[in-house]
Amino acid sequence: MSDESARAAELLADHRDSIDRLDAILVYTLGERFKHTQAVGRLKARHDLPPSDPAREERQIERLEWLAKEADLDPEFAKKFLNFIISEVIRHHEKLQR
Repeated sequence: MSDESARAAELLADHRDSIDRLDAILVYTLGERFKHTQAVGRLKARHDLPPSDPAREERQIERLEWLAKEADLDPEFAKKFLNFIISEVIRHHEKLQR
């Protein structure tokens, strides 16, 4: 293996290590987020509030698009990601209301 190939392999391993750490951060962050949304869902169910809040959801999507631009992330991807999360949260809230 040439020095250049060895260096490329080392860089690849470093990037993969970083990706693995970031994946763990994402999973634990989502877990923490869902703990809070579950608490919100229980509160809504207890007080007979609707499971979704379209105005807040729209504000959150706009906020995430702005954050994505700041982070140099495709805002459309960020929007799809948040929409997926919101739909899961609403599904959980509806389940709690049954």
